[in-house]
Amino acid sequence: MSRTFDLYDLIVIGAGMAGSAAAEKCATAGWRVAIVDDLPYGGTCALRGCDPKKILRRGAEIIDAAHLLTGKGIDPAGLAIDWTALSAHMHGFTDPVPANMETSLGRHGVDTLHGTARFTGPDRLDIDGTNHQFRHALIATGARPRPLDFPGADHLIDSTGFLYLDALPPRILFVGGGFISFEFAHIAARTGTHTVIVDHGPRPLRGFDPDLVELLVTRSHTIDIDVRRNTEIVAVHRSGDGYHVTLDDHRRQTTITTDLVVHGAGRQPELDRLDLDAADIAHGTHGVHVASHLQSTTNPRIYAAGDAADTPGAPLTPVAVFEGRVAASNMLKAAATTPNYSGIATAVFTIPELTRVGLLETEARDAGIDLDVRYTDTSGWYSNYRIGETAAAAKILIDRATDTIVGAHMLGPEYGELINICALAIKLGLTTRHLKSMNAAYPTVGSDLGSML
Repeated sequence: MSRTFDLYDLIVIGAGMAGSAAAEKCATAGWRVAIVDDLPYGGTCALRGCDPKKILRRGAEIIDAAHLLTGKGIDPAGLAIDWTALSAHMHGFTDPVPANMETSLGRHGVDTLHGTARFTGPDRLDIDGTNHQFRHALIATGARPRPLDFPGADHLIDSTGFLYLDALPPRILFVGGGFISFEFAHIAARTGTHTVIVDHGPRPLRGFDPDLVELLVTRSHTIDIDVRRNTEIVAVHRSGDGYHVTLDDHRRQTTITTDLVVHGAGRQPELDRLDLDAADIAHGTHGVHVASHLQSTTNPRIYAAGDAADTPGAPLTPVAVFEGRVAASNMLKAAATTPNYSGIATAVFTIPELTRVGLLETEARDAGIDLDVRYTDTSGWYSNYRIGETAAAAKILIDRATDTIVGAHMLGPEYGELINICALAIKLGLTTRHLKSMNAAYPTVGSDLGSML
C-alpha cells in the first residue's frame, strides 16, 4: 500500500547535470529537496555522452597526429588503438560518477531517490508506488534517441551502446548526419574500421557553416569515412554475423553489408513515462511548454530545463546546467528571470573539430545586418603546419555598424578552445579592436585570432 511522504519544497526529476545543479542550489538555500532518477546518477553527458566520448577520441587523436607527421620525423608503423584498454580508461572516469554525485547531493542536504517517477496530480508524484507531494517540481529528464520507422530499426544500437562496445567491428554504418554520427565515425575510422554515414538531406551537420562542413566532409573521406547524402534507409536485415542495409538515394536502391548499424539520427525529450497530463503539464514534441523564465505554461508549480523543455536554447550540457540554475533561482525568488542564450559556443569533436558561436551567415543576412565576412584558409598557418594538418579554416562574421562579432565558425585543431574567446566577445560586446589588442602567448592557437580578424 502506498504512503505519502512529507511535503518537499522541490522534487527534481532527472539526476543529470541540470537537475543536480538546481537541486544543490535550492537545498543550499534551505529548501527541502529530493531528486529522483531511474538510471544511475550523472546523466547523459557524464555517463553516456560528452565526457566518455572525448576520452575515446583521445586515442583517435594520437593515431591521427602520428599519421599527419608521417615522413616528417614520425613513423606510425605498429601504432594502433587497443579498444579494450582505452575503454577501461574511459570506465575509470565514468564508473565513480554516480556514487560521487549522490554523495555530493547528500552533502548539500538533497534526498537522493531511485525509481520511475510519474505525476498523479498537479502537486503529487509517484515513485515506484510511493507518493510524494511538492510545492515545486523541476523536470530535467534529458532526451533519448528518436524512434525510427523503417523495417529492422530494432537492430540498431544507440550512442550509449557504441560507447560501451567491447570491441569495434571492421564495418559500421551510422544513421543520420549529425553530431553523434560524425564524432563516432571519426573515432572508429582511426581504429581501422570502415565507416559509412547515411544522411537523408543534402548537407550534414546543418547547424554549422556549410563551407566548413564541406571541408570536414572532404577531410572525412581521406580517413575512409563514406558520407552518403540525400539517402534514406529503406530497411535493415540481419544476415549471419552482420546486416544488409538497403538505401535509397532517390535514383536507385542499393544494399550495403555492414557489421553494425548505429542510431545517430537525432534525439527527443524523455517524457513518455511521466504522465504529464495527470498534472496538467502542457507539452509537445520539443518538450514541456514553458514560458521564457522556464515555468510551465499550464501548471505554475512545474519548471523544466535542458532537453526536456521547449526553450530556444541549444541541446547542450552547458545550456542545460545554465537553465537548471536559472529555474532554481526563479523558484527560490519567485522571479521571472529569462536565460541569456547569447554567446554559447558548440563544437563537433571530429578530428579536427568543427565549431560555432552566434549566427550563421544566412541568419545574419536575413536579420539585415551590414555584414563583413572574414573568411581565412588557415591550413598553411604555422599552428597547423607544425602538426601537419591541412584542413583548417575560419569564418568570422562582423557587424560593420558596431565592429562586433555576430557569428564565428572554425574548423581546425584546438579551435574548440579558440571559439570560446569569440563566445566571450559576443557575450560582452567586445569589438574586433578589443580582441586585436590582446597580446596572446606565442606560439599558441589563441594567438591566431587576431590574424583571423
